[in-house]
Order: sequence, then C-alpha cells, then structure tokens
Amino acid sequence: MSLTVEQLLANLDLHEAVRDQSRALLQVNDETPRLAAVFGTQQRWLLGHLAMGQYFSEVARGNPEPVILMARYLEQVKTLGISSVNTADAFIKEMLVYGIAQHGQTPDRRNRPFVPAPQTIAATRRWVSIHLATLDRLDGGRRLDGLETDDRILSRLHPEITTRAMISPELRSPTQTWSLFTWLNNGGIVMDWLMVGVEPVDPSVKRIPTQLRSVPELAENFRLSRTHLTRKLREAEAIGSIGWEGNRGRSVMWISREFLLEYHTTQAYKLAIIDAACEKIGLR
Repeated sequence: MSLTVEQLLANLDLHEAVRDQSRALLQVNDETPRLAAVFGTQQRWLLGHLAMGQYFSEVARGNPEPVILMARYLEQVKTLGISSVNTADAFIKEMLVYGIAQHGQTPDRRNRPFVPAPQTIAATRRWVSIHLATLDRLDGGRRLDGLETDDRILSRLHPEITTRAMISPELRSPTQTWSLFTWLNNGGIVMDWLMVGVEPVDPSVKRIPTQLRSVPELAENFRLSRTHLTRKLREAEAIGSIGWEGNRGRSVMWISREFLLEYHTTQAYKLAIIDAACEKIGLR
C-alpha cells in the first residue's frame, strides 16, 4: 500500500525530511533560476507538469519522435480548468523564447508540436529524484535506486504523478496561507526558503522563529516585487499566520504553528500522490 497523508504527517522525521527536500529544491533554483521560474507560481507549476506529462506519455508509448501537440495540450488545459487557453498559449511561447522548450520536428507543423529542451527533461528528472529521496528516507524504500537504474522509469512515473496532481484539490487549491504565496512569483521558493530556516521546536510553541529579518533583502534575493511581497506578508499577518518579534519587516519573522502544519500537510499530499504513482508502476 502507498503511504497515506495521515501516515506521512505522523512520521516524526517529516519536518527534517521536507527541510532537506526544500534545500535541494533551492539548490536547483540557485543553479538554474530561469528554469526554476517555470514552476514559480501554482498555475505555472500545473502548466509545466501537464506539458511534461504529455511528453513522457509519448516516450512511454515508444514514439521514436515524441512531441507535445499544442492543440491537445490546450484542450487539456481547458478541460482541467488550469488557466485560460490564451494564458497557456502565452506560457508555451515564453518557454520557446527562453529555450526551455523547442519546436518539434514533425511533417505537419500545423499542430504546432513542441518538445522540452534537454535541460528541462534533466530538471524534471531531478525534481522527481528529490521527492523519491524524501519518500525513501521516510519509509526506507528504494524508489530512487529504481529510477537511477532504469531509464524507462521516469517516462512511466511522471505521467502517473501528473494525472493525480491535476485532479487533487489539495494541490490545485491549497488552503489559507499557502494559497497566498503560491500565486506569488517564486512564491513556492519563498516558502521553501522560510521552512529551511525553521528549527524543530516543542509542539507547545505557537510562534516559531524563521531566518527572515529583512523583507527588502528577501525580495531582492528571489527577484520579487517588494510591494507585492509586502502585501502578501501583510495578508498572512492579518490572519495570524506570520508576525514579527519587533518592527514589521525589519526584525525576526515568526510563523504560526498552524502555518507550519499547512506546509507539512500540503507536502504530505504531494508525497502521497507521488508514492501512489510509484505503487501504480511497481516502483518501491
């Protein structure tokens, strides 16, 4: 049986495991910031994984020249309600401009075929590897070994992850504080950075200190609008999810116990989805 959200949340190592996972994702952002920005908001994360899922499905079918057909991609975007067709079309055009995607080589170019660039495939593999390492740490499995020893695993696994993620309310519409950040450019990276700096504390502690002491510095580090970031932080402050030990934005910021649980819960849903996909293809 695959791991459940409840089992993951009950695992005493979950906090440290997702901290290490966040460190690994932050390293990817440091090394390839433009590519990491593809998944910088919740909508772009969904659009990006949907495209990769379609590509890997073609690879798994044995297509010698796998491509993503724009019409089919846009149809799925519309069916799933991820974004408007125009937004999705503009997203792919941006990926083509920056070399994150490339035009596909097929006889009929009316279908506007495109493929992920090699660096994009490598980054997706790394994203999967990072999460498999977390799952292996939590239950002693050997999923990552399987991925590394069989080149066919990724093309079978990623579409299974995508199918589940696209219909998951917990990932599509995360709750409260999480949702404030996921629609901010690089918001997911900001939350990862915050959580890396959150040390384990007694469960009775309701306000947990972070490493954040300067909002302007955070905005600069992650190429964010200072005004937009400040607005999001104030929204989070208004619902009691964050606060400051001294002057707002110029002292140590704390997060609430409830916000930490939100973060853990959303990570648990994501890991449970990935593990269910692993079980489906026999990767344990």
